[in-house]
Amino acid sequence: MSFLSRRQAVRACTLALLALAGGAASAQPAPPAAPIKLALIESLSGSFANTGEAVFRNLLWATERVNARGGVKLPGGARALQLARYDSKGTNEEALSALRAAIDDGVHYVLQGNSSATAAALIEAIAKHNQREPGRRVVFLNYSAVDPALTNDKCSFWHFRFDAHADMRMAALMDVMREDQTLKRAYLIGQDYSFGQAVLREARRQLGLQRPDVAIVGDELHPVGRVKDFAPYAVKIKASGAQAVITGNWGNDLTLLVKAAREVGYDGMFYTFYGNALGAPAALGDAGVGKVVAVADWLPNLPTQGSEDFYRAFRARFPQPQDDYVHMRMQLMVEALAQAMERATSTEPLPVARALEQASVSLYGQAGRMRAADHQFQQSLVVGVMDRLGAPGVKFDVEGSGYGFRVVRQIAADKAQMPTSCRMQLP
Repeated sequence: MSFLSRRQAVRACTLALLALAGGAASAQPAPPAAPIKLALIESLSGSFANTGEAVFRNLLWATERVNARGGVKLPGGARALQLARYDSKGTNEEALSALRAAIDDGVHYVLQGNSSATAAALIEAIAKHNQREPGRRVVFLNYSAVDPALTNDKCSFWHFRFDAHADMRMAALMDVMREDQTLKRAYLIGQDYSFGQAVLREARRQLGLQRPDVAIVGDELHPVGRVKDFAPYAVKIKASGAQAVITGNWGNDLTLLVKAAREVGYDGMFYTFYGNALGAPAALGDAGVGKVVAVADWLPNLPTQGSEDFYRAFRARFPQPQDDYVHMRMQLMVEALAQAMERATSTEPLPVARALEQASVSLYGQAGRMRAADHQFQQSLVVGVMDRLGAPGVKFDVEGSGYGFRVVRQIAADKAQMPTSCRMQLP
């Protein structure tokens, strides 16, 4: 072989080895795209830690469902949702500190709901932050803070509420109370902050319009999360002769109230926003059968196959009785966020927020849409009454208590909606 031929052979061999090396390199999987961070800001310690943990399970399940189908589909490749926890410790100051920490961690999507006062503080802080730092904007997704003002006078382009507000919920309860002609005396009690005040204010207004024959025999507010013994309140309720209690209490403030009422022998009705979960049915026991009414966006005993499949899927994921707390609206919220990102072909807050204004989602037969005028989600509501497991319409109980809620009223989304006074400031 000539010298030239040997050089050509060596060169050919080198090129072949380089090609093989290049092929091997190209065969390596591309590194996964960075996940889309979501920040849950809730009470994860203190009096209301159980409510924060219950929300976390809901949102974790929702993100797992999106990720199981491949994540959020984007032009650069699908990206997973990643849920991070930030403890507000039950105070606005800690919630604002958590917001700053989340922003520093690169989060653009904040999720909160278990306090309207905290939600109002976050709305204001996020609006100021987004104006100062447009390169690090934040979108606020609210699943439970239901003070009507948040999508009325305090509405914000950066805030989206996925729960029915307090006036919408009260109207649904009043739909049932209107038919109870034996009701002549009602006692109003609530937590002393913006949401509790709004509930009692609307109860007075709607009773005056729809049941002027009903006398309000008690009307009081109590500190949030600080009352350990509700016996004095229960004694006053019983002594007033009230045939019904109307309350927006939630968490331990509801459980302790209904437990105290049972212990003093009060046998009137409870018209509640949240009496269907977190220990309230077990605390009442048989005393609550036919006596506790709750309004929600969805209840496990809604008589549809889709609803049953949804509930069974959640219980398969979280089978422990104490973890039995699931809300359709939280699932629809995460679905709406994923949908908005895919429609915007971006994870940037501004285009995603604009896409969220047009969100229309469904899951297991339940559906809802976002109203762009005030960022208030529009969905159907249901009212249920407490009954024993196995009674007609009660296939499922609550938290293994032996008691569940039979659906007695369904309100379509177009009937549940209310006008808004929002004047949206666009970015």
